[in-house]
Amino acid sequence: MAEVPTAVIAATGLVGGYATARWTKKRPLGGVALAAAGAVAARGWQQKAGNATAAALSGAYVAAFAGSHPLAKKIGAWPSVFAVAGGVALASWVAVDRRK
Repeated sequence: MAEVPTAVIAATGLVGGYATARWTKKRPLGGVALAAAGAVAARGWQQKAGNATAAALSGAYVAAFAGSHPLAKKIGAWPSVFAVAGGVALASWVAVDRRK
């Protein structure tokens, strides 16, 4: 079975976390989805590229989540979420996934 790229996991976590929070109207539930995908992505980053890369990409994941909030005030919620998810996915692909 093919392995899911870490870029897809990270982007799905950011988009899925927001979607879960928005549609269920339960922000903590969205946080659980966000954190779970982040943990899976971080494990993949660590296994494929080492601790330093995993730490850097985990920091980018958290920064993207935090940065999406002020960005949403400028461009809207969904465009903000897609923008930061794309940024993290690109960083993950460049640092980890393209190596395969």
